[in-house]
Amino acid sequence: MAHGEVLEFEEYVRNRQEALLRSARRLVPDPIDAQDLLQTALVRTYGRWDGIADKSLADAYLRRVMINTRTEWWRARKLEEVPTEQLPDASVEDGSEQRADRALLMDVLKVLAPKQRSVVVLRHWEQMSTEETAAALGMSAGTVKSTLHRALARLRQELESRDLDARALERAEVRRERAGDDRGQERCAA
Repeated sequence: MAHGEVLEFEEYVRNRQEALLRSARRLVPDPIDAQDLLQTALVRTYGRWDGIADKSLADAYLRRVMINTRTEWWRARKLEEVPTEQLPDASVEDGSEQRADRALLMDVLKVLAPKQRSVVVLRHWEQMSTEETAAALGMSAGTVKSTLHRALARLRQELESRDLDARALERAEVRRERAGDDRGQERCAA
């Protein structure tokens, strides 16, 4: 790569790093993994930088590299997680509703297949059009629409399921408290 192109790539990274890191953060839930994903994508893109004729498409190219890399990582992962009946409670760092909603959304996105998650992220977080999403992912606009439809239905189903589980737990807790109060009143009466 020529010296001028190296400088051009460095300037591009300096100017777009924050936006690209946000994109990576939406693709993987862990912030450290998001940084690793971006760095890996930048290294891969650096080697191909001179092949990107229209530099205005560099963001789309890098997003595609991040999606492909994340998919490779997902396929290569070791399945050490054990499914359980009950999901652990999501922790809230600062107590704000917005952070809690974001944590829930990031957790719920994990139920989607990588292709579905990519479509949801590009369409709703990156606010790309159907055509832009199709181009970035290398699929037809119809496939983007149907994948998005199925992904959103799956997200709704997961959120409803979690809501029902939470309500059932609350009812059980109320019953336990009432049973404890009834026993206490019986002892006082005796």
